[in-house]
Amino acid sequence: MTDNHLSDLRFDTLNLHESLRAGIRDAGFEFCTPIQASTLPIALEQKDVAGQAQTGTGKTAAFLIAAYQRLLTKAPQAVDADQQKQPRIFILAPTRELAVQIANDAEVLGKHTGLTVALAYGGTGYEQQRRQIEGGIDVLIGTPGRIIDYFKQGVFKLDKVEVAILDEADRMFDLGFIKDIRYLLRRLPPPDKRLNMLFSATLSLKVMELAYEHMNEPELIQIEPDKITADRVRQAIFFPSNREKIPLLVGLIREMGEGRIMVFVNTKREADRVQAYLQGNGINAEAISGDVPQSKRSSLLKRFLSGELQVLIGTDVASRGLHVPDVHYVINYDLPQDSEDYVHRIGRTARAGASGDAISFGCETYAISLPDIEDYIGHKIPVATFDASILPELKRPAPREKRARSGGPSRKPRSGDRPKRSRPRRPKKA
Repeated sequence: MTDNHLSDLRFDTLNLHESLRAGIRDAGFEFCTPIQASTLPIALEQKDVAGQAQTGTGKTAAFLIAAYQRLLTKAPQAVDADQQKQPRIFILAPTRELAVQIANDAEVLGKHTGLTVALAYGGTGYEQQRRQIEGGIDVLIGTPGRIIDYFKQGVFKLDKVEVAILDEADRMFDLGFIKDIRYLLRRLPPPDKRLNMLFSATLSLKVMELAYEHMNEPELIQIEPDKITADRVRQAIFFPSNREKIPLLVGLIREMGEGRIMVFVNTKREADRVQAYLQGNGINAEAISGDVPQSKRSSLLKRFLSGELQVLIGTDVASRGLHVPDVHYVINYDLPQDSEDYVHRIGRTARAGASGDAISFGCETYAISLPDIEDYIGHKIPVATFDASILPELKRPAPREKRARSGGPSRKPRSGDRPKRSRPRRPKKA
């Protein structure tokens, strides 16, 4: 990691509770990142903040530190002894992975505070999550669907919330959560009775409308446009034919060695196809997409983080909210059709000031997206070349994948299957 992404503001110069300082030291933080240096002094004065910041710039620590400081320096409202403790910090995230990552950071930073953290997200652990929240918590982190489910059942209340945080608000809109968000925000105490923080990769008009509707005159902080995040990434683009894409991908991964690699495609079907080819040619790769069960998603990410899994293949659903350190290479097997998604994808590498490599394929199908991408990031992507004659010969993918691509498998008859009836022939006329 390099230090060129840090500001001159040290955490130990901020007026923070000692238990919070201890958590910051445990996390290894010394200097603030630009988004932390710009938002923390405001939020620590109990003023609302709407910040533009992409994943990987330290915004999670910024809002957690400000939220913890408020709870540690302000006594909670009095409640009867027989009532359960209700959430005082409420954090909404668009994806399960991001919610889990926020909770992990909250546990580290809040280790010495005595404040309890609980998660609520779909796909797994329904009863376990419910029991934990029912036991009384200080910090509730989750995704809108599961949060609303528990709220309507009366598992918790929102009338004691003192800090409300929306992370990746633009992604909330993309995933269609805006009605759910408004439903929850309207059940919080009035905006002037709580500290509000909103972070988004892009502060679009619809995001700012949400901010001004449900926040108390927030101060707008823009560190740098989201597209500038590509500056620390070494970018290159190849122009293979559609038939050359898989051989080129396999050849590049073999040359890259042991580093973590994320491969992005545009559809789940293509993710499955790429996975089958990579696995069939000796590369340890798995695909992750929105409909993968949560238990499997967690297992895949754990294996990828540990280094056991070298290549993670994802659609754009996986491009945000994944906090994976030390991703060495990002490969856009398919160029995204949305220019912003290009930046979100390559942002999986070069995180927290490190550098990384992003390689894209401008194939026959998706090269049409390249001019818009280059216009958005403000520069041409350097062109790389390859010798098609030395691309590796590949083994065919597993039979299951071939059957899926052909539109469905032919199978052996099973016991109990009815035999097909043949149409009786008409007798010939004499």
